[in-house]
Amino acid sequence: MLDPRGKVIMINGANRGIGASFARRFHKEGWIVSLGSRNLPELQSSVLDFKDERVSCHQYDTNDRNTDEQWVSETIEQHGSINALVNNAGVCHPQPLGEVTEEQLDEMWSVNVKAPLRLIQASLPALRSCGTGRIVNVVSLSGKRVKGTFGPGYAMSKHAALALHHAVRHSEFDSGIRVTAICPGYVATDMTAQFGVDASIMIDPDDLAETVATLVRLPNTAAVAEILMTCEPEVIG
Repeated sequence: MLDPRGKVIMINGANRGIGASFARRFHKEGWIVSLGSRNLPELQSSVLDFKDERVSCHQYDTNDRNTDEQWVSETIEQHGSINALVNNAGVCHPQPLGEVTEEQLDEMWSVNVKAPLRLIQASLPALRSCGTGRIVNVVSLSGKRVKGTFGPGYAMSKHAALALHHAVRHSEFDSGIRVTAICPGYVATDMTAQFGVDASIMIDPDDLAETVATLVRLPNTAAVAEILMTCEPEVIG
C-alpha cells in the first residue's frame, strides 16, 4: 500500500456533498489537500475546522478554461507537487427525453465531460513525474446504464465521462498513473434531494470517500478500473 502522508491531492467540487467528504477523509489520512470550487468563500468557510497548512483553497470554475491551469500552477507553487486528482464536480438535469433542452445538454457536456478532460490535461505533467500518480473520476451509475426515463441527457454525459476515463486509463498506464472510475447510485447530497428518494437508503458520502481513499493507496500492480456502488438492486446494462 502507498503511504499517503505528505502527498498532494486535488479535489474539485469540494465545498459540499461528496467533495467535502473526500476532503475530510483525505486530510485525515495525511494528504495535503488542494481544493477547488467555483464558490471560493463557501469553500473557505467549509474547511475552517482543518486548522493546518495541509489545506489550500482555490478558485476553480468548470466553465472557465483559465482556472484549470491556474489551479494546477497554484497547487504546485504552494505544495511542490501533485500526486492525485479527484474529478468530482458535476451537474445533473434529470428532465425526461421530451423536456431536456439544448442549453441543459450543453451545460452537462461542459461540466461533466469537457471540464474533467481539461483538468486532467493540465495536471498530467505533475502526475507523470511522481511515478505513482492517481486519478479518480466520480462518474455515476448513469454512466453504466439508463435508469428508466430518468435524465437521458445526464446519462449521455456520464457515458461520455466514462469513455474519457478509460481513454486516460489506457493512455497513462505506462507513466505509472492509475485511473479509477467510481460509479455510485443515489448518494445522500443536496443534488439528489430533488429526486424524491428516501435519503436513509442512499449511499453515505463518507462511505464513498472511504472507498476512494482505499483505492488510491493501492500499488501500481493493483489497478482498479471501475467501482460500482449501489444502494438498491440494479440491473446494469
